Amino acid sequence: MSVQALLKRNPSQLEQINDLIIDSIQDIKGKNIVKLDLRNLDDAPTDFFIICEGDSNTQVRAIAGNIHKRLKDEMGQAPLHVEGRQNARWICLDFFTTVVHVFYKETRQFYELEDLWSDAKFTEYENL
Repeated sequence: MSVQALLKRNPSQLEQINDLIIDSIQDIKGKNIVKLDLRNLDDAPTDFFIICEGDSNTQVRAIAGNIHKRLKDEMGQAPLHVEGRQNARWICLDFFTTVVHVFYKETRQFYELEDLWSDAKFTEYENL
């Protein structure tokens, strides 16, 4: 079943997906995790952005891989598209309603994605 169909059947699944993404990031010690709720913004490309960073390309790749694996194994959901695995400086996983951005620290600072969507509702998560 696609993510879109799943969410139409059970909208509470959206929070379960986001919670599992956050947990998957924390498993690999991802840092500075922020969830941006874009649902009340005009022209938002999705409902949520989840943004985090890793200290190395290896960690960025591991975080993205863990998100992909756990969502597929635990919820039967694979991302619609993944971009950036090759260089692992910014890996983007598109789950339709949630887009996950896993950054290398310096790349995150350069793009300042949170500033572009500063009108969104922010939820910050602690580093484990």
